[in-house]
Amino acid sequence: MGRWEPNPRGRLLQAAFELYGERGFEETTVAEIAERAGLTERTFFRHFADKREVLFAGVDSLTELIVTTVADAPAGLAPIDVAARAIEAAGAVIEEGGDLPRRRHAIVAASAELHERELIKLESLASALAAELRRRGVGEPDASLSAQTALAVFRIAFDRWVHDEDGRDLPQLIRESLGSLKALAAAG
Repeated sequence: MGRWEPNPRGRLLQAAFELYGERGFEETTVAEIAERAGLTERTFFRHFADKREVLFAGVDSLTELIVTTVADAPAGLAPIDVAARAIEAAGAVIEEGGDLPRRRHAIVAASAELHERELIKLESLASALAAELRRRGVGEPDASLSAQTALAVFRIAFDRWVHDEDGRDLPQLIRESLGSLKALAAAG
């Protein structure tokens, strides 16, 4: 593959996911990713800070989507419902990635280093969500509880989606998981 071909970022992503799947994250080098993509290491570092960021590059756009969804939510919704709208929107975008999110999940799950990074990124999403809820006038602890709860619902729904054989979509699983949580809370 020549260096002049379009979409170097996409080619790097594809090469990294292939190599991580074949050899594992720890055993794959940036040089190997660049070579597989038909590019140079220098080009790799123009697009990604390190080989971990290949797997976490979309977090900033998800954060922006979550913040925008909260800001645009109708007035009068309960904080948990606003947070649920935000994670449903994120789920819809993730699902658009086809099989890539599932492949990413398997790669992250196989590495303690990546799992730790994943938890840090999820916490940053929860913090951004709570901050935007506070900007909407939601006080504490409601803003933080809603954000953390929404992220817990998201994680459970995502895990169900990764392993779902019925073909349900991620936003549907998010709604079902939130419904289960609300039913549990109402029964308690």
